[in-house]
Amino acid sequence: MTTADILPGRLEDRPARTSTLLRLATAGSVDDGKSTLIGRLLHDTKSVLADQLASVEAASRKRGWKGELADLALLTDGLRAEREQGITIDVAYRYFATADRSYVLADTPGHVQYTRNTVTGASTADVVVVLVDARNGVVEQTRRHLAIAALLRVPHVVVALNKIDLVEQPEAVHAQVLRDLEAVGEATGLRDLHVVPVSALLGDNVVTPSERTPWYSGPTLLELLETLEPSEDLLEGPFRMPVQLVIRPQQGAVDPLLVDYRGYAGMIASGAVSVGDEVSVASSGMRSTVVGIDRAGTSVDRAEAGLSVTLRLADELDISRGDLLAGGDAPRETDQSSAVLCWLSPQALRPGARLLVKHGTRTVQARALGIRERLDVSSLTVEPAEIAELNDLVQVDLAFAQPLPLEPYGLTREGGSFIVIDPHDGTTLAAGMVGAELRA
Repeated sequence: MTTADILPGRLEDRPARTSTLLRLATAGSVDDGKSTLIGRLLHDTKSVLADQLASVEAASRKRGWKGELADLALLTDGLRAEREQGITIDVAYRYFATADRSYVLADTPGHVQYTRNTVTGASTADVVVVLVDARNGVVEQTRRHLAIAALLRVPHVVVALNKIDLVEQPEAVHAQVLRDLEAVGEATGLRDLHVVPVSALLGDNVVTPSERTPWYSGPTLLELLETLEPSEDLLEGPFRMPVQLVIRPQQGAVDPLLVDYRGYAGMIASGAVSVGDEVSVASSGMRSTVVGIDRAGTSVDRAEAGLSVTLRLADELDISRGDLLAGGDAPRETDQSSAVLCWLSPQALRPGARLLVKHGTRTVQARALGIRERLDVSSLTVEPAEIAELNDLVQVDLAFAQPLPLEPYGLTREGGSFIVIDPHDGTTLAAGMVGAELRA
């Protein structure tokens, strides 16, 4: 990747706007201005109700706010107050829309100890917006968030260079951040990386262009978001559906259709399925034909990723919860795998540790055979490691008590991801990506 890859191009050179839904996740260090940026987006896209804005204005005056507009950070500070009271919040989802597109925004905490929340929010995002304080530049937490976005294969990453109004030489600062991000991109494998200099407080380059940055000719943050294409990985991938429930014949049912009814219910993880398609069971390799698809009590001819359905098959196969129904060639089940783990627990991981791994709807016992290496987010180098500690990104070899239908994360984010669970108390220890590689 070169600096040219992250320099803003002319807006007219970018793809035409689309009306599809875009999923965002925010990330950034503490006090980088994330709350203010989100508040600015909500306010300037007219996604704040009048009574909400009046309440924020009153709270701003009470706190002695001197700005022309209300303290927009207060639109999201309710969650911060709840965190201070000890209430656990994973990810807060917000919604806003423009004339061209609808957005779902996953608002994740910025503290290092909440890195697990960043993983949660970014795992399903089309775009991650990483905030960087112009006064501090690219810091360790920035590199950590970018490394996570790269490992999770988020299609687009946007760096909002915030508080650009508070530095004496904004153009020089912008140029330095571009150089630093070029190095991060090379180290982590990020390809689609954009940088927009903004002032969330004043509204510069968030929704409307700023006259205070004449040296910047690129799009505003919202203009850029309007043109980025959402991920089509789930729809374009092969059909995969982990079975969550087997609906067996119901003896004595009033409806005669339910007496002989047998279906396999679950959420389609990727691809699509139609009546008449051939599917196979990953655990046994047995095949059958889909003769019916039921969704919310209605029969349909086709269903795609993200929908919960019940499939009826032509043959009575030995299928149970945790099995994977697949179109085409089903993934081979394996009892060992190498994976990159984002370790999310203060409890360190050591070779030989016994764990639980949840993949799809199946949970199996597992053991850490060994830890190969970790990514040092400070220097962006890969180094040998013997243990994994909180927030580490490590390459680990795992063995499973029962085989799992794992697929490379680079092929499918759903089939290639899993979570690691503490077998003693059920807490989440790590997020895992099959076949991923730490980059040097």
